[in-house]
Amino acid sequence: MPSVEQVENELKNIRYRKKFRSTLFSTVSILIVVAAFAVLVSTLFFPVVQVAGSSMEPTLKEGDVLILIKSDNVSYGQMCCVSWQNKSLLKRVVGLSGDVIDMDSDGNVYVNGELLDEPYVEKKELGRCEIEFPYQVPEDKIFILGDQRESSVDSRSSAIGCIGKDQIVGKVLFKVWTKE
Repeated sequence: MPSVEQVENELKNIRYRKKFRSTLFSTVSILIVVAAFAVLVSTLFFPVVQVAGSSMEPTLKEGDVLILIKSDNVSYGQMCCVSWQNKSLLKRVVGLSGDVIDMDSDGNVYVNGELLDEPYVEKKELGRCEIEFPYQVPEDKIFILGDQRESSVDSRSSAIGCIGKDQIVGKVLFKVWTKE
């Protein structure tokens, strides 16, 4: 027959195991709920993308991780992510609906007759261009360009052209991680 002390120790161990299981279960449950919430928020409101390619250098480098905000309300100079043929493209908004875009052989961009100030472009160049300038941006479309003009595939390409508002994944909110 066990002593009273042994019975008390065994009851203490049983209560400890029960409390441990309860704490473990509630912690795991909370982590699952938080993870599900984070996935839901990132999918619906704040998508996360990683930069692939060099078309936005020096502003964005390959491997940078960005937080976007889901919105098709973009303005001049903003960087946005657009969906094109199941790919995500990060580019800069240069023209909105109705704007007349012109680009000279030196790579200077004019929007509605005014020279665009582009301090983010290191080397201005016409690059690969398959459209004729001056070009008027169609209704409900935006004209996008990469910062690395000689290698960027953007609205100057007839394959991409102007982007519809329904193709905008979101605009860049901030950079989370920079690959150095």
